[in-house]
Amino acid sequence: MDIERLHRYLLSKPGTLEERPFVPEIPVYKVGGKMFAYLSPKESPPRITLKLEPLHGQLLRSSYPAVRPAYRMNKDHWNMVLLDGSISEEELLCWVDESYNECSPL
Repeated sequence: MDIERLHRYLLSKPGTLEERPFVPEIPVYKVGGKMFAYLSPKESPPRITLKLEPLHGQLLRSSYPAVRPAYRMNKDHWNMVLLDGSISEEELLCWVDESYNECSPL
């Protein structure tokens, strides 16, 4: 999935704010003050990190080589997805929605 399109999708979620607390090139997406995703667009391949329900994250990691435990994050909840083309756009956007819903106060 195109990183710019993914960025726009993340920002389209109601109440989402973009911050850059780590380094300028890593946008962090928050809703209700809680981080639900961050992008690493300069990595090769680019990647997104998402907060998912622990059992779902474990299932995805065992099913997709592109889904891995997130670096420097709680490995029970946070999953890094390599944007290498092996994950369909539809699936990826569903995971973004799940992460957003996990953190949304609505």
